[in-house]
Amino acid sequence: MMASAMNTLFKMTAFALWLLFSACGTAPRKPVSATVEQPVQVAAVPEAKDARPVIAAFGDSLSAGFGVESGNSYPDYLQKLIDSKGLPYRVFNAGVSGDTTTDGVERLDSVLALHPAIVILEFGGNDGLRGLAVESTRQNLDRMITELQRGGARVVLAGMTLPRNYGPDFIHSFEKIYVDLAKEHHLARIPFLLRGVAGTKDMQQDGIHPTAAGNARVAALVMSYLEPMLRR
Repeated sequence: MMASAMNTLFKMTAFALWLLFSACGTAPRKPVSATVEQPVQVAAVPEAKDARPVIAAFGDSLSAGFGVESGNSYPDYLQKLIDSKGLPYRVFNAGVSGDTTTDGVERLDSVLALHPAIVILEFGGNDGLRGLAVESTRQNLDRMITELQRGGARVVLAGMTLPRNYGPDFIHSFEKIYVDLAKEHHLARIPFLLRGVAGTKDMQQDGIHPTAAGNARVAALVMSYLEPMLRR
């Protein structure tokens, strides 16, 4: 009987211990919230559209800035002059080195797509240097002027000349293109874009294309013709 009582006590004790440990094991735990970083959705800020009217410098290597570092073409310096005077215009460089007037006609649509307020038309130098027919150069320039004006742009015609060894007759016929077209279309005409640069030491890098300092001088010349138009 003693053994039976002891056995019963042992079972009761074991059952109590099981209940205790079982209760500890199933005690409610404070839930742990998993911290997962969610990607932050940042609304894209659209770039502000430059609404300033466009001035297109449409031409060949003299506009493109051949041979100088980026930021030193005459259109770059022209933009700085315009900004310094607080005039709200944006200069777009549409110059391509090596272009003739025929190439200009082929690129005309891309310039018209800019809806420029003013176009500084600078072509013909490569035509003249290659000895192309003067009448063809004239026709191409006339077409470009006509289409640009039809598109609503005011045109400033940049005149060119040729080295003296091309002969007086050819040079005279070539220069006369710009004089005649300016009269016919009532344009502002720069008689010679490289005035004060051509033949001036440190202003030209190869006898034709301006240095950075030369381009700054070209920009100042262009600005003297352009500013009255910008202030109207």
